[in-house]
Amino acid sequence: MSVPDPAAGPQTRLLQRAGSAVADARDAIARHLVEEEFLAHPELVHRYGAKGRAKSLEDAGYHLRYLAEALASENAQFFVDYVGWAKIMLAKHGVRAEDFLFHLQCMKDVIPEYIAPDLASEATGIIADALAEFSALAEDVETFIDPSKPHAALANHYVQSLLRGERQHASRLILESVANGIGVRDIYLYVFQPSQYEIGRLWQTNQISVAQEHYCTAATQLIMSQLYPYVFATEKSGGRLVATCVSGDLHELGVRMVADFFEMAGWDTYFLGANTPITAVVQAVIERKATVLGISATMTYHVRTVAEMIAAVRASPACAGVRILVGGFPFNLDPELWRKVGADGHAPDADAAIALAQRLTEPGQTQ
Repeated sequence: MSVPDPAAGPQTRLLQRAGSAVADARDAIARHLVEEEFLAHPELVHRYGAKGRAKSLEDAGYHLRYLAEALASENAQFFVDYVGWAKIMLAKHGVRAEDFLFHLQCMKDVIPEYIAPDLASEATGIIADALAEFSALAEDVETFIDPSKPHAALANHYVQSLLRGERQHASRLILESVANGIGVRDIYLYVFQPSQYEIGRLWQTNQISVAQEHYCTAATQLIMSQLYPYVFATEKSGGRLVATCVSGDLHELGVRMVADFFEMAGWDTYFLGANTPITAVVQAVIERKATVLGISATMTYHVRTVAEMIAAVRASPACAGVRILVGGFPFNLDPELWRKVGADGHAPDADAAIALAQRLTEPGQTQ
């Protein structure tokens, strides 16, 4: 993590230094590796054009960002998993797998020219892992709307309404379903959640534009708010939750759904939304007298910011006793990551988060 840990062993400190070195040299490495890439294969200019070269440079920056976080988090799988995601996404945008593979090889070759040998060895080792697994990584991703799950037909109808730009129809589908007896929890679990995953899949596979993806997400947020008379109807039990995304993370829908589940379980919730500065989170925890702080990170490169936020909360005497839970994709990928960032626990979904929060806030209880 970017927060120094005096108890960290030599290998951990080496990986942290390697992550910081890659992050610091990211722009220079990206420019050099794209230059080498196109110099070795000039036909790439004809294949992808000038815009393709510019996009390759932009993508290189993203690849290096994920590499830096994999190093800092001591988890090579973070980078391998990202390469698998990017392999599908790039292929659906017309980038050949062999060209992406060569791009990664150039990255491996160039990094030692910019950072110290011991640090470069750690970085190139992770890239080598990704290169070794590349051919076995999936070529496509299946739909997230599973016909065997409850309300799959409703979820599919809901997604299609959003993709047609029919927000009012999508809203009517949900409100009528609740009026006809489908519980709000089931709407969240079996309609909103798989629908959002499916929208993300459609964007990744180049079947919808980023504008459509944003529209669908914004529409779902609006429709969720229309269900709040049901969400806030539960009698409060005394627990107080502050829920937030870290600074730089704009993906708020998942943690908003978790906060709503806490609300339906009788908690008094205070949802801060996306891209919240660390100082604002600390202030909210103090002012709301929170018993639990829930922090979400959807990208692996936000993990260090999670660690910084937790350290800031721990450093405030006024926050003493607050329990901190973390969630999101990186923590699902690495079940022990919550310990490394200094949290009190991690839960893979909203129900598990509520159960853990209740257990941790009982006197004398720990994970």
